[in-house]
Amino acid sequence: MRLAGKTAFVTAAGQGIGRAIAEAFAAEGAAVVATDLNAGLLEGLAAAESFALDATDKAALQGAIRAAAPDILANCAGFVHHGTIADASDEDFDFAVSLNMRSQFHAMQAALPAMVARGSGSIINISSAVGSIIAAPNRFIYGMSKAAVIGMTKSVALDHVTTGVRCNCICPGTVDSPSLHDRLRATGDYEAAHKAFVARQPMGRIGTPQEIAALAVYLASDESAFTTGQAHVIDGGWTVG
Repeated sequence: MRLAGKTAFVTAAGQGIGRAIAEAFAAEGAAVVATDLNAGLLEGLAAAESFALDATDKAALQGAIRAAAPDILANCAGFVHHGTIADASDEDFDFAVSLNMRSQFHAMQAALPAMVARGSGSIINISSAVGSIIAAPNRFIYGMSKAAVIGMTKSVALDHVTTGVRCNCICPGTVDSPSLHDRLRATGDYEAAHKAFVARQPMGRIGTPQEIAALAVYLASDESAFTTGQAHVIDGGWTVG
């Protein structure tokens, strides 16, 4: 078991990528502290501890992380806003900053002191292929926030490169998840939207949460001890061309 003896703290572990990561960490022997805004979504998850947590609540988030003193931090909380810059409201912009960016900033800030004191640790931030790597239509706010995650990741990695603490991010393409299906239904034509989302991956399919989780396990494990500050794209070839 590649993560035996390690404690992992996971946000947004109730469904989709976050749940797959929590499950994969547990399967590899980690003691997983699984959190989600909706405690009901955590039912059935094989975690050492699970509880409701609003990732935008700085005091609650940082208090929980400091109490856990994790070896591994997986920042999975996020939201996909639809629309161009013309559609963007200050409220949506602020929410994206709060959830997609500031929650990761606060989580890393809380986790780092114990990791540095221990001389080891792995931080894994969920970014996206959309942002600084590739643009997608109607993703102005989302792309902005996910580009910032890559910037934060590289900065933290460089500032802690001699401490034994590593920081990387995962940049998925289109991944099958409840939130994806919600967005497809919101278009008013689920089948057409699904077909369009599948078509943008050259592989001709969308990814699975488990494929993202497999990469997270590698980045959490000692197998990736020489890897830090990287934006790992996993997108079925979307950004190749």
